[in-house]
Amino acid sequence: MLRKYLAAAALALALSPASAQTIKIGFIDPLSGPFANVGEQGLRGYQLVIAEINARGGVNGSKLEMVPLDSKANPQEALNALKQLTDQGVRYVVQGNSSAVAAALSDGVAKHNQRNPSRTILYLNYAAVDPALTNERCNFWHFRFDADADMKMQALTNYMAAQKNIKNVYLINQDYAFGQAVSKSAREMLAKKRPDIKIVGDDLHPLGKVKDFAPYIAKIKAAGADSVVTGNWGADLSLLVKAGKDAGLAVDYYTYYAGIAGGPTAIGDAGAEHVKQISHWHANIGDAKSDALVQAYRKRYPDSKDDFVWLASRNVVEMLAKAIEQSKSTDPLKVALALEGMKYETFTGEVTMRADNHQLLQPMFISTFTKAGKPGVKFDMERTGLGFRTDGRIEAKDTTTETTCKMRRPR
Repeated sequence: MLRKYLAAAALALALSPASAQTIKIGFIDPLSGPFANVGEQGLRGYQLVIAEINARGGVNGSKLEMVPLDSKANPQEALNALKQLTDQGVRYVVQGNSSAVAAALSDGVAKHNQRNPSRTILYLNYAAVDPALTNERCNFWHFRFDADADMKMQALTNYMAAQKNIKNVYLINQDYAFGQAVSKSAREMLAKKRPDIKIVGDDLHPLGKVKDFAPYIAKIKAAGADSVVTGNWGADLSLLVKAGKDAGLAVDYYTYYAGIAGGPTAIGDAGAEHVKQISHWHANIGDAKSDALVQAYRKRYPDSKDDFVWLASRNVVEMLAKAIEQSKSTDPLKVALALEGMKYETFTGEVTMRADNHQLLQPMFISTFTKAGKPGVKFDMERTGLGFRTDGRIEAKDTTTETTCKMRRPR
């Protein structure tokens, strides 16, 4: 019963003297291998936000501390890391890179909590966007702070449908749950919104295994594509775009993750006006607080040559802090109940955590990679002299999708 969970958790907290001093948050993401730069960028963003919260006094007088562990973008490695965190008594876990890892963690956290009601864990997902995670695989102990792949594709295809120059689209994605979801939703949504558009190719490739995308680029050219839709991230995106640039491929790229580590550098001048992304935030949305965050990251990490890109990570920590303050507890169950339905004012406007499936609703932005210094492009990315310019804003209410989640709540 709910009362049993709360009583057991309260006892565990009372027996833990460290809990009143430090609130530890486990970070499980790739810190080695082909996606290490993405994980390291995400970790730096969290460390920046945590430092700011600690500087203003922490949460109910307690300091926050991040405990980073390497997932290697591998589900089993992530579960090993989760075990290390539970052994250390860490009660909160954040992760974002790889929906395959996210699915494993969500299941692992649920099983752990069922076996250990006095030592429950809360899993806060900032970037793994397979729609299943808040639909048929939803889990009370999992909250997602990024829009799912279908929500993003809804916004992206609305924009694409209005571009009359698009005739032939090639889909290329990583061969796992997220990439498969991007391919499926792109086909279905484009068919409804622009039935005249032809899907001239649809490739799925191994995650993090392809070192040379030239053969894929050759197929894209041969198919006569004018546009490429990809959910690729990390090295799989930067190597794809680099191969296209080397081959003189003249297409527009419609992406989810062109702005994350390595992407802007690999895209370079050849991508100016040809690479677009759908995101919940980017550095040039124009808000003064947003500008201050970009500058704070660059000041704190002057040698990283990358940028703060995950506003979701800030929302994770700020909303977690608000939930702890409101519930007057660090018990994950009480915090989870406080998160359900929570509204929070961030740089992009009000965001809301859905109570029925634990999916955050927030505005989204379509933006184009272009020369910095142009109107609307105050900040470049990765010191390339190019940054993202907002083309359109989609309000949170217009990103809402139906859910098949049947939440099993703690008894």
